[in-house]
Amino acid sequence: MIALDATLLALTFALAIDAAVGYPDAVFRRIGHPVTWIGALISWLDATLNRPDMSFTARRAAGVVALIVIIAVPVLIVAAVTSALPSDVVGIIAVGIMASTLIAARSLFDHVRDCADALENHGLDGGRAAVAKIVGRDPLALDEHGVSRAAIESLAENASDGVVAPVLWFALLGLPGLVAYKAINTADSMIGHRSPKHEAFGWAAARLDDLVNLPASRLTGALFTLAAKFMPGASPRQALRAMRRDASRHRSPNAGWPESAMAGALSLQLAGPRKYSGVMVDDATMGDGNRDATAIDIRRALRLAGIAWCIMVAAIVLAAAIAFSVRS
Repeated sequence: MIALDATLLALTFALAIDAAVGYPDAVFRRIGHPVTWIGALISWLDATLNRPDMSFTARRAAGVVALIVIIAVPVLIVAAVTSALPSDVVGIIAVGIMASTLIAARSLFDHVRDCADALENHGLDGGRAAVAKIVGRDPLALDEHGVSRAAIESLAENASDGVVAPVLWFALLGLPGLVAYKAINTADSMIGHRSPKHEAFGWAAARLDDLVNLPASRLTGALFTLAAKFMPGASPRQALRAMRRDASRHRSPNAGWPESAMAGALSLQLAGPRKYSGVMVDDATMGDGNRDATAIDIRRALRLAGIAWCIMVAAIVLAAAIAFSVRS
């Protein structure tokens, strides 16, 4: 296991790579992505172990076994690779490159920004097409304000799942911890649904995903609140108020924290009733500000998230410097 200072240096390098180039499309077209590789394993286990002729209890047990395999296989592979790396700068760079593939700040920022661009340049139809790439709700049921809220909500939730949580688990447990988190998160997105097919089989994945995202969701809400202090027109006081009042009312045990903080900071009202696959989900509202969000508000949300990520990176760099000085 590499030392704490080396871990934090590798993490800083990973964040710099993600910010600069993300995961290049050319690489994805040639070899896919680590998440797609994990997804292929999940699909195979789902098809093999999640049989309709099994009882509910048996399918839940099979889901537990599947989840263990989903986590263990990539973690063991990564542990073997990292153990073979040198402990010098070459090893740090190699770990940073691998970690960068599992941090999605650049991709998230680009996709949410595309929603604002589409609304401004191509109207409602363009906005619906863009937001359909990042949310699961029915885009045809959304007006301009619904598209804008959906983009902002996706930014808030995925800032936790796609950025802060991977960074946190890497900082705590190194690359194996990051890979374990992404395996759990991918399993939840693929099989952690309350559907007839996956209610039993995906139960373990959904519950474990809730658990591993718990610290990052609170931390993301805190980062948004702190970021609001440095953004003109944003309110850290309202962010904190909305988070305290509304976060626990969200149907997700974690998504409400970043969503409510974002809503309060920007004086918006997010969440509320939403339609997924033709079914209306009666979710609680986050914040008590303006519900008629626009593309301008999407850009404000991106600015707030950008400041929050800068604060996070600054904290990591400072921690790395402290760890390095202590070790020296």
